[in-house]
Amino acid sequence: MSLAEPPPPARGVTRSRVSNLHEGLLRAVTSDHGGAGTIHAHRAYRRDGAPAGIAFIDLVVLPPHTSIGLHRHADDQETYVILTGRGRMTLDAEEFEVRAGDVVTNRPYGEHALANHTEDDLQLLVFEMGPLGGAR
Repeated sequence: MSLAEPPPPARGVTRSRVSNLHEGLLRAVTSDHGGAGTIHAHRAYRRDGAPAGIAFIDLVVLPPHTSIGLHRHADDQETYVILTGRGRMTLDAEEFEVRAGDVVTNRPYGEHALANHTEDDLQLLVFEMGPLGGAR
């Protein structure tokens, strides 16, 4: 993985409430949603019983030639924020290139996939909102 070197912790910060993505938190996920190869992910935030809103936030790293397979969710919305790299996105049967800085909204009940067809890591944040109460 090619994550940048982390800065030193701020003075006075309560470390028990801070996780660091450079300290072994990424886990291997093989064939995510039927995708190719093994990607790496860390669930940075999980709602756990709170009312509707952000269900989770994940950091995801797709090494070269891996993918998140084509899948659909129910009554939620996922937003992909591409941090580094490039890839090929499928969104409701449309395919297009994505790159660092792109923000892609996967609507409720929509179908989506993401493939890294390059020789560099593709890093993204995934924000899932829901359930949304039947919104389409």
